Amino acid sequence: MIRVKIAGTGSYLPERVVTNDELAERLPKTSDEWIFSHTGIRSRHIAADDESASSMGLIAAQRAMESAGIGPDDLGMIIVSTSTPDYAPTPLTSCVIQDKLGAKNAAAFDMSAACCGFIYNLEIAKNFFSNPNFRRPILLIGSEVMSRKVDWDDHKTCILFGDGAGAAVLTASDDESGIVDSMMKADGAGGKHLTLEGGCRSSDSLHHPLAHVLQMGGTQVYSFAVKALAEVANELAERNGLTFDDVKRIIPHQANYRIICSAADRLKLPEEKFYINVERVANTASASIPIALDEMNRGGLLNRGDKLLLAGFGAGLTYGGNYLVW
Repeated sequence: MIRVKIAGTGSYLPERVVTNDELAERLPKTSDEWIFSHTGIRSRHIAADDESASSMGLIAAQRAMESAGIGPDDLGMIIVSTSTPDYAPTPLTSCVIQDKLGAKNAAAFDMSAACCGFIYNLEIAKNFFSNPNFRRPILLIGSEVMSRKVDWDDHKTCILFGDGAGAAVLTASDDESGIVDSMMKADGAGGKHLTLEGGCRSSDSLHHPLAHVLQMGGTQVYSFAVKALAEVANELAERNGLTFDDVKRIIPHQANYRIICSAADRLKLPEEKFYINVERVANTASASIPIALDEMNRGGLLNRGDKLLLAGFGAGLTYGGNYLVW
């Protein structure tokens, strides 16, 4: 079977940075110390009024393609994960980006698994390469404008999220580098703990009083997330004959510093085994892991042959991970 690798990465963070101190000015129950102690977050990037999932995703995509050394005509497919699409539901954000890129040879579709979307899409995209008639590069994008889906008067949720985009180009590998294994799981029974009303569930759903505002059961989601991260890392390591000493880094979804640390404790691993950037960017949903990958790639933290575990979780509830060799 053909091995499929990440050949290039890219990311984009909006220019505007909102600090905890700025939030505390409008949220009397908070302070920089309170937010940081509960989340590990100091700041987050917030999209400008004219920025969107497609505009941010486009920049991340262009940077990933430059990193991979390919042009728009080379692409065979574009897959976008977003919980904050430009339109609801059409045209697809992937199609908007395809047009802006001028990628006339590329198929395009959106596939969202909430914050776990990039992990799901890595495995989905990899399998297209098993078709001998389809061997062109695939562009994966996670792009989110979560600042437009939170209640900025709710101090328990708005402090958690930021905006941004991450992207990766997948190509066939000619060596041992590539995606070795993936796991994708869901716990639909827990979906009620992380909701965003405003769909077509019933005739009055569009007019729900909480339409388009994220609602989260913090305690339930926290417990699920810690368990999910530990389960994913353990299962991927065990079924691939790895010890955690073999793994260069675990790259988790950057939702909350305390979640990552609690998962590390369950796994009996030092914090340093995990790549963590949540302090600077907060929770960027499905853009979280590709942004982290791009930071590591451009920062010289990844070397050929490094074994990496990606682990995430999200609304749905979804969770999963990937084992890849860089």
